[in-house]
Amino acid sequence: MKNKILYVTVLALASSAIAAAPIMMLAQDAGSSTITIKDPAEFNAYNTAINQPSPQAKETSIEAFLQQYPNSVVKKQVLEILMDAYTQTGNTNKAVATARQVLQIDPADMRALALSAYVLRAQAGQKTNPADAMPLLDEAAKDAQAGLNAPAPQGADAANFDKMKTAVTPIFEGAIAADDLEKKNYSDAIKYFKEELQAMPAQQQTSGAGIQDTYYLGTAYTQEQPQDLVNATWYLARAAAFAPEPYKDTIQKAAEYWYKKYHGGMDGFDQVQAQAKASLNPPSGFTIAPAPPPPSPQQLAHNAVTSTPDLKTMALTDKEFVLANGTPDDAAKVWDTMKGLTTQVPGKVITATPDTVEVAVSDDAQQSNRADFTINMKKPLRTPPAINSMVNYVATFDSYTQNPAMIIMKDGEPPATTTKPHAVHHTTTRHHTPQ
Repeated sequence: MKNKILYVTVLALASSAIAAAPIMMLAQDAGSSTITIKDPAEFNAYNTAINQPSPQAKETSIEAFLQQYPNSVVKKQVLEILMDAYTQTGNTNKAVATARQVLQIDPADMRALALSAYVLRAQAGQKTNPADAMPLLDEAAKDAQAGLNAPAPQGADAANFDKMKTAVTPIFEGAIAADDLEKKNYSDAIKYFKEELQAMPAQQQTSGAGIQDTYYLGTAYTQEQPQDLVNATWYLARAAAFAPEPYKDTIQKAAEYWYKKYHGGMDGFDQVQAQAKASLNPPSGFTIAPAPPPPSPQQLAHNAVTSTPDLKTMALTDKEFVLANGTPDDAAKVWDTMKGLTTQVPGKVITATPDTVEVAVSDDAQQSNRADFTINMKKPLRTPPAINSMVNYVATFDSYTQNPAMIIMKDGEPPATTTKPHAVHHTTTRHHTPQ
C-alpha cells in the first residue's frame, strides 16, 4: 500500500483467529432442506463425523467420511461443517480450500463466500509486498461482490437467511473497500468502508476490524483528491480513541498531524476527538475551521518593503523577490535603489556566450537550474565560463522583467574566480602580485 502504516501498525487489530468471525456463529440451517441418506452405513458414518466432540476430531472424521462417500448427498453440508472445524483450529488455508469446494457445488453459498473473503483479506494484510497482497485482495473482493449479490437459497428460512446476510455484509463490504484502497480508488474505498462500519453492530465498530477500518477510512480521505481533511480527522481521531496500545499512539499522531495541517493549530482538537468517540459519523453540518491562507508572494513582497527602513540595505535576493513578485509601486521603490549601481553578482552559470552569461543567483534559481540574472559583457569573453560553474561577475544593474523574472546587468567584467560545479560558497577577493 502507499501508506505502509495501513498494514504495519494496525495489522494486529484484525489478526484474531478466523474462528471469531461472525459467520461461524450463525445458524447453519439458513438454506437447509430435508435431505435423506438412504444408505444406513453412510447415515451412521455421517452422524459419527459431524457429532465429534472437538474440531480436531471432526476434521479427521469428516475427511474420512468424504473419502469413503465422495458423492454423498450431504457433501455440501459436510464440507461446511469441515470448513468451520478448520477455522476453529486456525487452519485457514484448508478452510479456504474447503470453502472453494463448497462453492463448486453452490457458487452462491454465502457462508463459504464470507469465509473466503475474510481469510483472503487477512492473508493479504500479512504481505509486506503490495504485489503479493493484490491477488489475494482481488480474489477476496470477487467473493465479496458475489456474496452481496447472492440470492436466498431455494427453501431457505427467510429469518435465518436475513440474519446471516446481516452478519456477513460488513465482511463483504470491508473486503471490497480494502481492494479499492490498494488500487488507489479512494472514492469507492470510502463508500464501502462507510457502509461496512454502518452495517456493524455498535460493539464491533469500536474493536478489532471496526477500529482498523475506521483508521483506513480516515486515511482514504487523506489520499483522495481533493483531500477531505475534515472527515479524515474525524475518523482518525475516532480510531485513535478506541485503538489499543501500541497502535493508539501512532494513529493519534496521524489524527493530530492532519488536524493541524488543516486547522493550523491544535486548539479544539480534544473537542473533536470527544465528539468522534461518541459517534461513528460526524453530525450534519460538522466542520473544522481551516487555517487562514498564507500570505501571497505579493503580500510578502509588500511586507518586506514596508518593514525595511532603508531599502538600500535589503539583501540582493530579497530585492530580487520584490522585483519578481511585488506590485509595480513596490518594485519601483526597490529598483530605484539598484538601477545604475555596480556590484558583484555571484551565481551558477546556466548559459554562456562571449557576449552574455546567464546565471542563477538565488537559492531557488540554483536548485531549479533556472537563470534569474542576465549579464551582458562589457567586452566579449575570450573563453566563456563552463556551464554549472560558479562565477562572481562585476556588473551594473540595467533593467528587469517581472515575467519571466529576470534582472539584466550591463558592462559585465570577467569573474574574479571560477570554481567547479557545486563548490562551497566563499567570499571572493582579488589577489594582487606584490610589486
